[in-house]
Amino acid sequence: MSSKRTAAITAALTAGTVAAGAAVSVVFRRRHRGRGLAASIGDLPPDVVEPVRSFDGTEIAVRAAGDVDSPILLFTHGFSLDMSAWHEQWIDLADDFRCVLMDHRSHGMSGSAEHGDLSIRAMGRDVAAVLDAIAPDRPAIVIGHSMGAMAILAMAEQRPELFGPRVAGVALIGASSSDLFRGAIGSVTEFLRPNRGTFATAARRVDRLRRAVLASPADVGGVVTRMTQFGPDAPPHLVDHIVGLAERARPEVWTDGLAELMEIDLRHALPRVRVPALVIVGQHDRVTPPAAAVELVGGLPDARLVVVENAGHMAMLERPAEVNHDLRVFARQALGPDRERRTRQRAVKKAAGENG
Repeated sequence: MSSKRTAAITAALTAGTVAAGAAVSVVFRRRHRGRGLAASIGDLPPDVVEPVRSFDGTEIAVRAAGDVDSPILLFTHGFSLDMSAWHEQWIDLADDFRCVLMDHRSHGMSGSAEHGDLSIRAMGRDVAAVLDAIAPDRPAIVIGHSMGAMAILAMAEQRPELFGPRVAGVALIGASSSDLFRGAIGSVTEFLRPNRGTFATAARRVDRLRRAVLASPADVGGVVTRMTQFGPDAPPHLVDHIVGLAERARPEVWTDGLAELMEIDLRHALPRVRVPALVIVGQHDRVTPPAAAVELVGGLPDARLVVVENAGHMAMLERPAEVNHDLRVFARQALGPDRERRTRQRAVKKAAGENG
């Protein structure tokens, strides 16, 4: 295999959230040209919340849906994506919960990272800042996908006192506590290891390769189609949407952000998650394979594993009915008495309005 082709394949595999997204997009568009695609999943929650200013001044964009008095679910997305990755969750779960979605720094509508800090620990502090803003006096369930799940672990490392009084439970989807892309890199892992330079240098190499693949997708179309983050039945419009997010991600996400994900290790933070945890992984997840989820469950004090059949790394979008059911049951159990109390409050409030 030529060094050029090896490099291109590595770029596709390494950026588990679609470094070579355009290749996948082109393949699917060609197959389905002329057919009506399903409606966009890009619709955002209706309630625009005041941006949250984080510890270093970075403004974090926040949207919400559901009754403001309902129990809170806080969602954090994965690498190179934005809050629209949770579309299938908020449109369903907002019937029972206050669903709050955030864009990570330098992602989506949030501001670029102040002073260039795109570390997972900075993102963990961002999650804590949003939690302080939207739920200062009541517990919440915090739900993270991939990089967002690692940000939750970083929050546990830095703010362990939040877990219990303020964080009643965590759900980690497509997650790992270290070496996030080990499953996706596979047999060409050494291409990105420090013996070929620093992780930052490797990340810049991946970004350059990503741009080359985007410019000439035909060379790796077959490989990318097989080795993508999706399960075997992912619909084309879903792939197109996630690909589009990755294509539009800011350059620093692919350089500074990717370098951080290559070297972060938060295994020591797992014992600090002293609340119930739900670990969800797709059966065909090649970025964070089921084996990584098993390891994660083993390191958490109180965790349960769910494997979603026929799903890949984007289980919450590929199999929303199954994932939403698990999230709903888990959140109700973790919130317990607080949920029941607030349900009674909403009923009293509704009755008072009808009688008024």
